[in-house]
Amino acid sequence: MKLAPSILAADFTQMPLVIKLVETAKCEYLHFDVMDGNFVPNLTFGPPFIALVRRLTAIPFDVHLMVQHPGQYVEELAQVGVQILSFHVEAEAYSPRLFRHIQDLGMQASVALNPQTSLTAIEELLPHLDNVLVMTVDPGFYGQDFISTMFRKVEKLHAYREDHELMFTIEVDGGVTEENVTTLQSLGVDTVVAGKSFFGAPDPVKFAARVHGSRRRFHA
Repeated sequence: MKLAPSILAADFTQMPLVIKLVETAKCEYLHFDVMDGNFVPNLTFGPPFIALVRRLTAIPFDVHLMVQHPGQYVEELAQVGVQILSFHVEAEAYSPRLFRHIQDLGMQASVALNPQTSLTAIEELLPHLDNVLVMTVDPGFYGQDFISTMFRKVEKLHAYREDHELMFTIEVDGGVTEENVTTLQSLGVDTVVAGKSFFGAPDPVKFAARVHGSRRRFHA
């Protein structure tokens, strides 16, 4: 299973050391949560900050837009060199148009699902998406516990992917811990986002190895 440490949990004053740690742990992505204070109550950072971090590393960037007007961010983030871009269907009236625009700019298009959002809300989009980001906590609040009912949602999403022979990847964000990564991998998750569990771990490199080790165990 792949790992995307959430930079929101990192020490912004030590960014070169943060990047070195992520690279040492052989993480596949670096995750950014962009919040506008409207779609969610909190406010974080935007494309200029992501562009500054891009100067420090070639690690693929995974950006989650928790904003009211996601289309306004797409072109600037494409110029930064973002690989995966997620937006919420609740924030975009023309989702098919937006994900095609994201793909046309060379990024992978991803839809983020709030815990209360049904899979049926994105069913017609699934054949065209590159990734689905399943939120397993309420978006916009750092450090929440995993909502256990989301295991069933992930399981249903994986079953839909298999039944329809689709190619999108499944990503989980929120409350990921060393205790639940094995279960998530067994349910078909391809990538997990981890903030506190990675940057707050006694040994983040060992935590990353634990996440990556789930892949070897289930695919041996």
